[in-house]
Amino acid sequence: MADILLCSLNAKFAHSSLGLRYLYANLGEVRARAEILEFIWNERPCDLVESILRHEPKIVGLGVYIWNAVQTLEVVRILKSVRPEVVVVLGGPEVSHESELQEIVALADYTVKGEGEVALASLAKSILVDGQSPAVRIIEGGTPKLDDLVSPYAYYGDMDVEKRSIYVEASRGCPFRCEFCLSSLDLAVRQFPLQPFLADMKVLIDRGVRQFKFIDRTFNLSPRISSAILEFFLEHVELGLFIHFEMVPDRLPRALREAVAKFPEGSIQFEIGIQTFDEGTSERISRVQDLERLADNMEFLTTQTHVHIHADLIIGLPGEDMESFARGFDRLVGIGPHEVQVGILKRLRGTAIIRHSEAYEMVYSAVPPYEILQNNQLSFETLSRLKRFARSWDLVANRGNFQESCALLWNDCGPFKGFLRFSDWLFEQVGHFTGIALDRLVKLMLEYLTMVAPTPIEKLEAAQVLGRDYTRSRGRVPSFLADITGESTRFRPVGEQQKGATPKRQARHLPTDSE
Repeated sequence: MADILLCSLNAKFAHSSLGLRYLYANLGEVRARAEILEFIWNERPCDLVESILRHEPKIVGLGVYIWNAVQTLEVVRILKSVRPEVVVVLGGPEVSHESELQEIVALADYTVKGEGEVALASLAKSILVDGQSPAVRIIEGGTPKLDDLVSPYAYYGDMDVEKRSIYVEASRGCPFRCEFCLSSLDLAVRQFPLQPFLADMKVLIDRGVRQFKFIDRTFNLSPRISSAILEFFLEHVELGLFIHFEMVPDRLPRALREAVAKFPEGSIQFEIGIQTFDEGTSERISRVQDLERLADNMEFLTTQTHVHIHADLIIGLPGEDMESFARGFDRLVGIGPHEVQVGILKRLRGTAIIRHSEAYEMVYSAVPPYEILQNNQLSFETLSRLKRFARSWDLVANRGNFQESCALLWNDCGPFKGFLRFSDWLFEQVGHFTGIALDRLVKLMLEYLTMVAPTPIEKLEAAQVLGRDYTRSRGRVPSFLADITGESTRFRPVGEQQKGATPKRQARHLPTDSE
């Protein structure tokens, strides 16, 4: 039983909520009366409420994010219907802006806006210890001093260490003002004290943690601190660590270059938010980046290091048409990151992107994740087509199963035009991009390359290339390709596979929060 139950509907079982652990760690004198309970967003709301009520809580705190907002609303509806006396407290980015307009906020007893560690502790104490229910229902969380916060990392359990990604942060905030991003609302970047943070990381490593995902928005903003963190992990990298960072793409001074170049293959990943290569679009959305320096840094990372690079572009930014996006996409693919994440613009609550709505006729979905539906550069039909392009690119290009054969899709044109053509055809054949078995996808690729593509490839050549890709992924050639190439279908250990072959995508790649 717990008087306070801190809950979140995570996107996947493999995810863990750092936010809940921060709240729990900083509850002060009422922490002993609290528990953390994590769910997955696609569980039935009635089942979640039943699990919550089994603990007989007096206060239920719920973290609300763009990926779980619809399901959390239903949980709150049911919870307040069957146990109206339970105090429901909301927090998280989805309810921290435009709060008064949201049904979920109206249903809940309290909503904490922004960082909630101090505010939630004060509210819980007031209710449980002082017996007082504050009259103000929407509470500003403020900006706690990071030095004063109790570290949350001891509250990752053994199951988290064994089966989940461990999220950590060395800083909060972002100095940039990109209008599509919630981080643009931060006033400044704040650093956690470095040595206590590194001590916490050492404890996690000693406990067996091998995957670390940094949620810092600008990990490489301070070269001194970034270098110290990298050097720390380098000292332990032989244990099989995998570390994920989100970095500013045009800031990679010599000290950081030297540090990242020391990491072995499969140990480090950079998520690089490029978003657009169009200078006019960048200026329009207040995104400041040096594109030439960015390209130079990307080239260094792809040619001189073993860093796994996950680069982001956004479709639907105000004023950017298909031709402009295509040029940027081709440029990025030419640089050679391991993954290109094609995202769709979202109107996140509170962000300044809304100021372009009238001038560029921006129309967004009214339900999470609030994706752009159309604007004056991209019709609804065109954006729907591009969304299919994004899903099929993730299926075919990003998952590492077609490292050599994927490029054959655009052997007569640029990557964007060639892959868009294939994406249109693939959708005509299957009608969706989920649940397609690899063998079926390989057969479809073979059909397209040899019979549908404007410049068809000889069947033997296509089968050989697809066979090499399949072998990298599965260790053998499937029978339907072996019938064409005459190769053996026996399983081949890694040592017997093609010398010089590009390794399969980092198996320990961590999913993005939007997946």
